[in-house]
Order: sequence, then structure tokens, then C-alpha cells
Amino acid sequence: MPKPLRIGVLGLTHDHVWGELKHLAGLDDARLVAVADPNQPLLDKATQAHGCATHNSYDALLEKESLDAVFVASDNRTGAELIAKAAERGLAVMVEKPLAATYDGARRAVAAVEKAGVPLVVSWPFAWWPGLLHAIDLARDGEIGDVFQVKYRAAHQGPRELGCSEYFYGWLYDAKLNGAGALMDYCCYGSVLAATLLGQPTQVTGFADRFVKDHEVDDNAVILMRYADATAIAEASWSQMDKLTAYVPYFYGTKGTLIAGNKTLTLADAETPRGRSIDIPDPPAHMQSASAHFLHVLQTGEAPHALCGLANNLIAQQILQAGLDASRTGHTVTLGEAAPV
Repeated sequence: MPKPLRIGVLGLTHDHVWGELKHLAGLDDARLVAVADPNQPLLDKATQAHGCATHNSYDALLEKESLDAVFVASDNRTGAELIAKAAERGLAVMVEKPLAATYDGARRAVAAVEKAGVPLVVSWPFAWWPGLLHAIDLARDGEIGDVFQVKYRAAHQGPRELGCSEYFYGWLYDAKLNGAGALMDYCCYGSVLAATLLGQPTQVTGFADRFVKDHEVDDNAVILMRYADATAIAEASWSQMDKLTAYVPYFYGTKGTLIAGNKTLTLADAETPRGRSIDIPDPPAHMQSASAHFLHVLQTGEAPHALCGLANNLIAQQILQAGLDASRTGHTVTLGEAAPV
């Protein structure tokens, strides 16, 4: 029987990491070896929950531990640097969304991974929604005809108000470490959906500002994407009080519309213009958590799911950068061919 893969964690300030470590603990073919973070309370939390070794610097973990792969769960800016460091040591990497704080940072991370020839998986919380996974499959298989619009709104009342830890919202409210505010944190979802179903847009415009909150970064943002024969919209808010109008992907096609949720999926078409529920197949085990998918990629050599792979995440980061640049300058950004990495 093969030995379990040895996993290290670089960074604990991204709150998503704690749920992912629980998923990892439930897998028989991997073992958490060590974590690294400069914040001692987070190291203590990891030790108490998982009994793993701890290091107060990322370099110490990489130098002292024998590993097969790493999770990266730091701020966006540091995360891109850690991807490159891990790749240089021949380690496979899974990073919490988005890929980086900037498009340049994402390009450098991808270049390091491709040079080293190691896998990189980007973890998106909605990548494990059965409803969304099936909707993407149906849309790509032509069930709703040619897709001409993708729309997604991600919104809540704000990271601090939502109950995120001070370690998490501390860098979410830092434009240098996050890349922006709500735009980077939440427009990234709509951007990666657009990249997955439509590819790279020809033009991008964006609007981001602080309308409600007292922090320095934007709390509301919209990115609009133009394609040759389609559009996409990514919306973000850190000041929305309701849960009625957020976290629902819409895919519009020439033959119908798909509205997806975690465990729901509605199809509207000419026969049922008000929509009908679609049965959702159970996803395979390797599509039920980021940890399971990462290990599947490592064990089989298969490419990551389209939401989690390099190509679409690099496009998503390009969209985010263009949207941010447009919001600052007031000018639409025209994109040519993706820059080589």
C-alpha cells in the first residue's frame, strides 16, 4: 500500500484553511506534516486541532520538512511568492483563491510552476458545489446553446461583520496584500466563471469604491467583460445585508438559461420558460473538496478541473487586474493575446 502523501501548509491567515485541514484529516492517502505561519496563536490552534509540527517561518518549514506537496493559505501577495518558493523545491501546490494579488504576481507564480513541472491547483469554495459543477458541464456540452452571458454576484455584510478572524480581515482590508478590497476578494468568482465558459475577454471595464464601510479599500465593485459575441458580469459587495441575491451563478444561452446553487439547479428554456429543476448527479469523490481534488491530481496526473487549473485562473487574474485598472483610470481596458509567462 503506498505511503500517504506528506503535506505542509504555508500560511494560516486565510480562514478557509481550517475547513480544508478537516477535509484533509478525513483522507487516508495524505498526512498533514507541518504548518508555518508567523502568528503564534495560529500555530497553537493548528497544533491543538491536528497535532502537527509548527514553524514560525515559511523557509524553515521548506528547509526542514520532507514533503510531497504544500497548501498555501496566506494573503494573496505572499501566496504568489510562496507558490514560487515551493515550486522551486519541486513541490506540488494548492493555493486558496485567487491565484495572486496582481496579474504580474500570478504570472510569476505560474512561470515558476511551469518551469518546475509541478501541479498547481487553485481552491475555489464553489468548485465543490454539485449544482454548479453540473451547470458548467451542461453549458459546455451545449445544453443551453451558445453561452452569451455569464453573471455572478458575491456579497455579504463585510469580512469583519461576517465573523472572519482578525488575521484574515487584517489583510483583506490591505490593498497591497489583497490586491484591492471587495473587488479582489469577490469579483474573482465571476471572473473565473467567465474564463471557464467564455475564455479571455476582449475588453474589460470596472468600478470599485468605498460606499458604506470605514476601511480604506473598496467595499463594492463591478467588473464588466466584453467578448466577441458575449458578455460577463462579476459583482462584489462587502455591505449587503441580505442573502437573497448573492452566490447564484447565471448562465444565459441561445437555447436556455441555467441558474445554479450548491445543491440546486434550474433550467429555463422554450418548453419551460419559468424553469424546471434539474437532477444533479453526485460528483465523484475527488470533486467533493479541495484536498480530495488536489490529491487526485497528484496521484493520477490528471489536469485540475477547469475552475482550478492554470489557464483559466491566469485569465481570471488578468480580468481582475484590468477591472481594477479601469476603476482607477475611468477607461476601458482592451486585452490582446494573453502575455507569455
